[in-house]
Amino acid sequence: MKRRLLALALCAAIPVHAAEVAGVKIGDTARVGGAELKLNGAGLRSKAIFKVYAMGLYLQDKQATPAAIIGAPGPKRAHLHMLRNVDAADFSEALSDGLKDNHTEAEMKALAPRMAVLTGLMNEIKEAKTGLAIDLDWLPGAGTQVTIAGQPRGKPIAGEDFYRALLKIWLGDNPVSSDLKKSLLGQGG
Repeated sequence: MKRRLLALALCAAIPVHAAEVAGVKIGDTARVGGAELKLNGAGLRSKAIFKVYAMGLYLQDKQATPAAIIGAPGPKRAHLHMLRNVDAADFSEALSDGLKDNHTEAEMKALAPRMAVLTGLMNEIKEAKTGLAIDLDWLPGAGTQVTIAGQPRGKPIAGEDFYRALLKIWLGDNPVSSDLKKSLLGQGG
């Protein structure tokens, strides 16, 4: 009996390994705004037969529902690792379409100026190439910081409502992929 308890205690002490999605290792933690975040879930965004990106979602505390994730206080990170080359304009259009699918026309009108800033930042890189890492971080008190290939781009985009809107692309009622949504919720795909 003592050996079983010892074995259980040792297993509990072993750190959780990073997730692997389509050959991409997604770390089990991320540091955002001075806080250490935990991987909530990771999955694959595919379109037709093409693998587009591997994605990891990081929070201070794991959450199991879209509402809990979107409403969770503190910093957050949506980490995307590109699995194919995507023109920046096409990438931005896909994000915009994901917003439209989960927001009313009035909400979209309020988000439009900030989406234009995000689109401008993406257009600076011309193309999201295979292997490129894109982080969309929520920094409380500052805004949404876009980081591309480890380099912050532009100033943080104001408004927690904007970050919550971005999360709805993957976690909303009409997500870009229901399998990816389940994976980000930690439910597998």
